[in-house]
Amino acid sequence: MTATPENMPARAEVTFTCHGTATGKMRNDLDVRMVKPFAEHFELATDEGPFHGGDATAPPPLALFIGGLTGCLMTQIRAFAKRLKVEIADLQVDCQITWDWAKAGKVYETGPKSFAIDVILDSPAPIEDQIALIEAAKKGCFIEQTLSAPNTIRHRLKTAEGYRDV
Repeated sequence: MTATPENMPARAEVTFTCHGTATGKMRNDLDVRMVKPFAEHFELATDEGPFHGGDATAPPPLALFIGGLTGCLMTQIRAFAKRLKVEIADLQVDCQITWDWAKAGKVYETGPKSFAIDVILDSPAPIEDQIALIEAAKKGCFIEQTLSAPNTIRHRLKTAEGYRDV
């Protein structure tokens, strides 16, 4: 059975996995899978330009990150517009993300500085309905919700004795 909003349960876990393999100077081939609540599969790649010694054969990870955030919000706006009966003639989203970058010896450290998202919505719907649509899309965008909440990210290194927390 094809998953649709109508036949989904009231709550579900959505789980993605990604297996990355280093395949070039700085290129990474990524096998991305949605494993819950249904299966989907994608092959993606990242690479870096000369700054990191790469060949720029694919977008850098930060390009995929901002593209993912922008695309996620746009998807939710269009999907929820149908459900909320808000007509959309055209949709554009401009997203800007700024990070702080600081040299730290031979490496560098980063931190998020700002996220700005401008929605350009061509709709005959009342402005209150348009705002309600964007508010719903913000809450439905997995990436935006991840960014707006405190998160714990676990890192492990595989050793001969098993995985070790880093």
